[in-house]
Amino acid sequence: MKRILLALCVGLSGCMAGPDYHRPGLAVPAAYKTAPGWVKADPADAAPKGAWWENFQDPVLNRLEALVAVNNATLAADYYAYQQAVALAQEARAGLFPSFGLTGSATRQGTGSASYSSNGIHVGPTTSGSFEGQAAWTLDLWGKIRRQVQSDVASAQISAAELANATLSAQAELAMDYVDLRLADANIALLGQTVAAYQTSLRITQNKYAAGTVSQSDVLTAETQLEGARSSLIAQGAVRAQYEHAIAVLTGHAPAELSIPAGPQIARVPVAPPQVPSTLLQRRPDIAAAERQMAAQNALIGVAVAAYYPDLSLSALGGFSANPITDLFSTTNALWSLGTSATEDVFTGGARGQAVAAARASYLESVETYRQTVLSAFQNVENDLSNLQTYALQAQVQDRAVADAARAAQIALNEYEAGTQDYTTVVTAQITLLSDQQTALSIQQSRLLASVALYEDLGGGFEESDLPSAQQIQAKPPFAP
Repeated sequence: MKRILLALCVGLSGCMAGPDYHRPGLAVPAAYKTAPGWVKADPADAAPKGAWWENFQDPVLNRLEALVAVNNATLAADYYAYQQAVALAQEARAGLFPSFGLTGSATRQGTGSASYSSNGIHVGPTTSGSFEGQAAWTLDLWGKIRRQVQSDVASAQISAAELANATLSAQAELAMDYVDLRLADANIALLGQTVAAYQTSLRITQNKYAAGTVSQSDVLTAETQLEGARSSLIAQGAVRAQYEHAIAVLTGHAPAELSIPAGPQIARVPVAPPQVPSTLLQRRPDIAAAERQMAAQNALIGVAVAAYYPDLSLSALGGFSANPITDLFSTTNALWSLGTSATEDVFTGGARGQAVAAARASYLESVETYRQTVLSAFQNVENDLSNLQTYALQAQVQDRAVADAARAAQIALNEYEAGTQDYTTVVTAQITLLSDQQTALSIQQSRLLASVALYEDLGGGFEESDLPSAQQIQAKPPFAP
């Protein structure tokens, strides 16, 4: 009997119910629409990959980014979620192995009055005992447990990909907040210069009013313009504080614990080489998570199909039982038993069929989610490349507009001081200059944000091979505590 069961186990150990997983194929474009002729095709292997923010060449940003993965509480929670998923996969794998148990007992027996044997010898209380070992093993003949292990391993890989994606998102969010912070600094510096220029204009109007060459309305107009600039300068301080607070939280600090000194707007706008679109399937953690979700759902189909087949279990018991206990481990008191059992639900009212149908539907849902994730990824990269190209052209035009507006404002002020121009012309020219300068700063901000978004949408240096393998996830010995 034992030989028959062993042969059956060996013969069917490689059999698993349900379909084996194959990644579905997708139609992938040969190149990005915007990249040719504008973005270099080389992969820029010498550029930082995981630390993509170093391409912006800002030391403060580098220091802040280094704190995200270490101190961010949300990422710490995602890490422990991954650890939980690994433990669940290892727990499922333990079902492939037999379980062992030990039981020991001792009983003291006696009566309230004296007892004598038939030959008149006094008989006192006696102690009996037993010591038994049990073993049980549910054979995974149809692969139900192995399919569950496959699903749980894939789920652990999903958790690892989600951790990588959350880390990348937090790093990108910090970079964007930092870009916005530096825009606020640039606006504060610009408005400070504007206040100084308006003070000069006010002094000129006051002198001309004292000389009787202009009316008091020119002085009031200059004062109004100056106070408006001062008000905008104060408002920028509040905007800056909000971004500084957001950066503090992303780096795991209370807002009161982090102060970032004022600094210039980032000047360099790096463009990450996008390579060919097909590489994106291995470089984005959200795509990796969606792909692993398909594998997990596919394995669950096998779990549902395996429920059609009977469960076969083996059991064994061995030990000793003796009265009195002093002879417990005598061979004459040994006991043992071997057994096997099979269980099968004969009628379930169609529940098993519906469970299989539900598992297949969940798998097909995950396939469509994967396809949509990939399409959205292509869309995001195309948007980033298009934005970067458009903003670069816009920046060139806007720089010329700022130069022209600065020259026009200076000419208008000189002519007003010479008495050949009214003050309305000066105000109009100065307002135009300030607006063009702020627009130039905003365009640079948009270029930087698009650059950060491109690094994020290209995966930030992530590779699908970075995910832990099934062997790594199951590396912990099944019997380890």
